[in-house]
Amino acid sequence: MKKALYILVGISLVLTACSTEDTTVNFTFLQLNDVYEIAPLEGGKVGGMARVEKLHQDLLKENPNTFMFMAGDFLNPSLLGTLKYKGERIKGKQMIEVMNAMNFDLVALGNHEFDLNEQEFQQRLNESNFQWIATNPVHKLNDSTTQRFAVVKDNVRHELPKTVTFTVKNKAGKEIEIGFFSATLNANPKDYVDYGDFYESAKYAYTNLKRTTDVAIIFGLTHLAIEQDKMVANMFPEVPLIMGGHEHVNMSVPVGNSKITKADANAKTVYIHRISYNIKTKKTVINSELVPITKNTGIDASVDKIVQKWNVLLDEKIKEILPNPDAVIYTAVEPLDGRDTPIRSKQTNLGLLIAKSMAFSFDNDVDCALINGGSIRIDDQLQGDITGVDIFRVLPFGGEVLKVELKGSLLKKVLKYGRLKAGKGAYLQRYNVNYDATTKIWSVGNSEIVDAKIYKVAFSDYLLKGYDIPFLKPENVDVVKVYKNKDTDAAHDIRKAIILYLNSL
Repeated sequence: MKKALYILVGISLVLTACSTEDTTVNFTFLQLNDVYEIAPLEGGKVGGMARVEKLHQDLLKENPNTFMFMAGDFLNPSLLGTLKYKGERIKGKQMIEVMNAMNFDLVALGNHEFDLNEQEFQQRLNESNFQWIATNPVHKLNDSTTQRFAVVKDNVRHELPKTVTFTVKNKAGKEIEIGFFSATLNANPKDYVDYGDFYESAKYAYTNLKRTTDVAIIFGLTHLAIEQDKMVANMFPEVPLIMGGHEHVNMSVPVGNSKITKADANAKTVYIHRISYNIKTKKTVINSELVPITKNTGIDASVDKIVQKWNVLLDEKIKEILPNPDAVIYTAVEPLDGRDTPIRSKQTNLGLLIAKSMAFSFDNDVDCALINGGSIRIDDQLQGDITGVDIFRVLPFGGEVLKVELKGSLLKKVLKYGRLKAGKGAYLQRYNVNYDATTKIWSVGNSEIVDAKIYKVAFSDYLLKGYDIPFLKPENVDVVKVYKNKDTDAAHDIRKAIILYLNSL
């Protein structure tokens, strides 16, 4: 009798296990966002797309139902992107080649994709083999009409869809459809892009997915500011997960029964989401893990081969200026903030460091130093070990530091102009210059700027071309003298000036 009872219990357990397996579909998401560099950073300690691909392959072995996503911002800015290859600027070509090899499942548009001009962006689309999603951005034509962006291959247009669905099957053969919508913030206005209303576009996309009865779960793949992501999450309480980007720092933000996740920029970390969906109860369980990408992650040889090909080109160009670009020159305990929004709207510690370096390149024989925030192109934070390559990432276009004598009246006009351009590239990062918002007085050091006095100022050479500040040109009557640099001077290349300054600390 006891033996029969054991057999019945055993059969019951087996049937329960089979039933659970029959009704549960397990799948995994690998999330990246804001990846500009294909090689590891911080002297090889963190990041690297070949390492991410190794993790991707490991996850596929763990569960074949693994999907890899990019939540926007990857075509620009990058140091490699500024270089020329076969007569053309690379402009994200290296990223497309690497991402093709990694077999990304779905890629959303970020605001930095549109740093490229219309022709460059179309070329990158055409070179891609992965699936894109574009819920709100559309292609604005010269006659102001719009059409969807498209990948063009063999003269055939493959439009970027507003929504995407994937089929996921469990071991018992039961399958579900999972759906995705996207949203991209309008942080980079361009003549060839119409962003529309991301909020209304997301609502339209979500409603269409809900009408498709085969779609069991809907997820978001967005590139928005976190407050905007929260708005979307509150609008769609049934969406259990929004994978986002834009902020560059990792976060997991709960909103009701949902959450918004963002990994660190440049694949310093990635998010792994292991998801279980019960077909019978329609319940979704998500276990999310933020995973550092380091040497311990391992490396995928095929992707690494592509990365190394591009690195050879990069090394050749950098070594024309810097003999040992991978040597650690400084360790930043506090992150140095070079992200686009802060660097173009307020004084940051990285902006101050650069301006101090500019003064240092003239043995501090200047009254102050100024550089336009738009010259600082890293759109990231530097932390830990910093190498020469990192400095080139900060200022990929290089340029000289110029010592200029000018009247105080012009200096005040320049400073006022830069302050009023907060949020734009003309905003000025500075050293030894202060502004009292109460009295509205500009001072150099501790002294108010005197209109008739002559000041020595270290400027980035770009500023003297009048592109950002139209009246700041050598021919301005209030510019008294522009000193010339020798090729051997530290000031001849602003990146060299920064490296020498950091080595002196």
